[in-house]
Amino acid sequence: MRELWVELDRTMPKHTKEKFLKLSKQLCDVLLVSQQDLDLARSIGAKRIAAVGCGEIKIAESTDEVARLRSSGEKVGFRVSVKSRFEEDLAAKNAEAGANYIIVSCPNWKVIPLENLIAKVHGGSRLIAEVSSAEEAKVALETLELGADGVLLKTTEASEVEKASRYVKVEEQSLALNTAKVVGIKQLKSGARACVDTVDLMQQGEGIIVGCQSSGLFLVQAEVYENPFVESRPFRVNAGAVSLYTLVPGNKTKYLSELKSGDEILVVDRHGKTRVSHIARVKIEWRPLTLVEAEYKGRILKTILQNAETIRLVTGDGSKSVSELKSGDEVLVRFEEGGRHFGELVKEESLIER
Repeated sequence: MRELWVELDRTMPKHTKEKFLKLSKQLCDVLLVSQQDLDLARSIGAKRIAAVGCGEIKIAESTDEVARLRSSGEKVGFRVSVKSRFEEDLAAKNAEAGANYIIVSCPNWKVIPLENLIAKVHGGSRLIAEVSSAEEAKVALETLELGADGVLLKTTEASEVEKASRYVKVEEQSLALNTAKVVGIKQLKSGARACVDTVDLMQQGEGIIVGCQSSGLFLVQAEVYENPFVESRPFRVNAGAVSLYTLVPGNKTKYLSELKSGDEILVVDRHGKTRVSHIARVKIEWRPLTLVEAEYKGRILKTILQNAETIRLVTGDGSKSVSELKSGDEVLVRFEEGGRHFGELVKEESLIER
């Protein structure tokens, strides 16, 4: 599980600190504070506090202190600014000494030292990368593919804490997928459909979820299969009509027509596990379409896909081509009560989509 740490700026006015702490305690896993702010952090009910020599996680200032605190059964963090190979080796040395957390800032070269430390520390101490913005947090969490185990955000802006929290926690997001039974298939005329090309490589059982109704989205598999006529394109999901909804990070929806290069997209597998990717391009072309209707708990859910053999809906144990679908087949869907207003979920809204 990735962790979000937030450092409290000791120079903030007290009333600003209290407001900042109340928001941060709900979003972060650990608050890093100075000793002078320890009582304030406890008074607002922080879950876990890290501080030099005190708190649930004690920040040690030497390798000897790391060893001493660990021998007493304490949770220990060691903080270092990596400006050269010497500090990089020092961080690794304290990981070997038993520090639970290695907190590193990389003020000059931000990526390469972090890559080196991920390789050295991974599987032992948890590596926490110091960042000053949500965008820096995102880079740290993706470095060397494995990413850091968490980030320490140094900011006075509550909005940055909220954004960083989404980046840290989205890796853990899981969607409840259900089995729906196909009840209708109708061939349509040609229409505008969107291929969503990502910067990622997807596997069997992975794709994106789309649908005519925001409450009912079908899992469409990426083009991972080779066939005698077309090479596989595991970066691509032939997602369907441009008017369909798709789910993006933050539990928001967009129309396929709104997606563009650089946007984030949610990749989903058949178990509901998600990860965030980026879009390289969206290719819209006019192709023959097929309407698929499926029933889930008495609700009829619909999606419109290109009528071609390479477009496949994901099932519980495989996938099935749209061209082979028949009534009675079972496919995976995500169902959610409520409506959407500019992509935001409104659970209480009474809505009819058909």
